[in-house]
Amino acid sequence: MVSNPFAHVATKFSGPPSASDYAVDKALRMIVQGAAAVILLLVAYIIFELGRQALPAMLSFGPGFLIGTDWNVQEKVFGILPEIWGTLYSSLLALFIGGIFGVAIAIFLTQDFLDHRLSNVFRTIVEMLAAIPSVVYGLWGIYVLIPLIRPGAEWLHETFGWFPLFGTDLAGPGMAPAALVLAVMILPTVAAISVDAFRRVPYKVKEAAYGMGTTRWEAIMKVMLPTASSGILAALVLGFGRALGETMALAMLIGNSNQISLSLFAPANTLASLLASSFPEAGPVEVQALMYAALALLAITLIVNVLGLWIMKAATRKFEGKA
Repeated sequence: MVSNPFAHVATKFSGPPSASDYAVDKALRMIVQGAAAVILLLVAYIIFELGRQALPAMLSFGPGFLIGTDWNVQEKVFGILPEIWGTLYSSLLALFIGGIFGVAIAIFLTQDFLDHRLSNVFRTIVEMLAAIPSVVYGLWGIYVLIPLIRPGAEWLHETFGWFPLFGTDLAGPGMAPAALVLAVMILPTVAAISVDAFRRVPYKVKEAAYGMGTTRWEAIMKVMLPTASSGILAALVLGFGRALGETMALAMLIGNSNQISLSLFAPANTLASLLASSFPEAGPVEVQALMYAALALLAITLIVNVLGLWIMKAATRKFEGKA
């Protein structure tokens, strides 16, 4: 009778857990739970510190700080409505542009338009954009992008100046170059996560669509996109969060002007660039106001993430049939 050389291996893995296995499992559980608790405590500590330092400003300026339009250090008048507008406007524009191109790149890389090895090369190139420092993006925007788009911006202003989006000319830094650079910066995040979302869809799903007579683009638009929608929405939420917190590139490109305008060519400001540009020379009162602004930016980011999670769950229930 021939003995099985792997019998001792099978016995080892098919037998009941030993006391040491239980101890290791319990230790790993405690480590993972401790790591999660540390993250929660860190977030709570950040909120507490911001709230503690912002409390004097919150008591002095109240809710009017969130809807005020002036930032005057000499008169100690502070308001961040233009910065809130600039933060949301630039981030939404960047999400619109970066989202379209990011999902398009993901489709191009995963739906058999390229050889598998070549698609990996292109994906690596796209992901390398995330490694470029934001100050380099800012310099590229100033010396390359703004001169490149200025002729088109002037033509749009002269021809369609009556339309609010083109109501001003592009004199230099403004909303359009800031949003375009921001779109490039969030592109790797959106593209990489969207690629993973498409690759999680079983290939048999697309084969079934082809079997029902669909063309390639019908299969992509009507089957693959809805099936991968939860992952794509996660990519968009993360990209939007990345855009909300971007500082250096926007501080260099958006113009740092305390105004509210729909024009794509008007200078504006964001909460992150306000914090970066004002902190070095801020006095005690302005520091408290800046902490209040930082707390507002944190609240906006939290609200965006909560809404994003809710939208992802709704999309998952609708397209994937999950509760």
